[in-house]
Amino acid sequence: MTKNIEEIFEKAGAILKGHFLLTSGLHSPVYWEKFKVLQSPPPTEQLCRLIADHFREQKIQVVAAPTTGGIILAFETARQLGVRGIFAEKTGEKERAFKRGFNIEPGERVLIVDDILTTGGSLRQTMAAVKKLGGEIIGIGVMVDRSEQEMDLGVPLFSCLRAEAVTYPPEDCPLCKAKVPLVKPGGG
Repeated sequence: MTKNIEEIFEKAGAILKGHFLLTSGLHSPVYWEKFKVLQSPPPTEQLCRLIADHFREQKIQVVAAPTTGGIILAFETARQLGVRGIFAEKTGEKERAFKRGFNIEPGERVLIVDDILTTGGSLRQTMAAVKKLGGEIIGIGVMVDRSEQEMDLGVPLFSCLRAEAVTYPPEDCPLCKAKVPLVKPGGG
């Protein structure tokens, strides 16, 4: 199964090599351009099915995600589970909130989904936004977990693919020291 998932990203040209500035502020020689996959409904549907099937028996009532790639994943995973899909937007440097009339009722069972997990920052912000509204977080599903070490977010974590990637704080980055040009991919 892992090989099949990796093939989805490889076929889409989504695994880039170079010197990248990640959303977390870390540097990496590898970047997963999730939108190369998310632009195509069949592989997106397949990945979301893995997440939905993993949590199907958990009586999920709403699927929530951080913007931007998470919007697509929340919608498709929610569609497969027959529930609502909503997203949390940035309201500050380290905060997210549900806007646009989205709400979570106290006690509602929430599955959080996201595209690429590296440091868990956007997931933690989304979790805080869910908890602020009184939602019960049942689990987290991600397309790719590329964190350097397993992360404990306090709820079950499912990833379609675990692909450890090397990251560096900017001050310790060997690519910077080698003067490899730094690229900031994505729109964030």
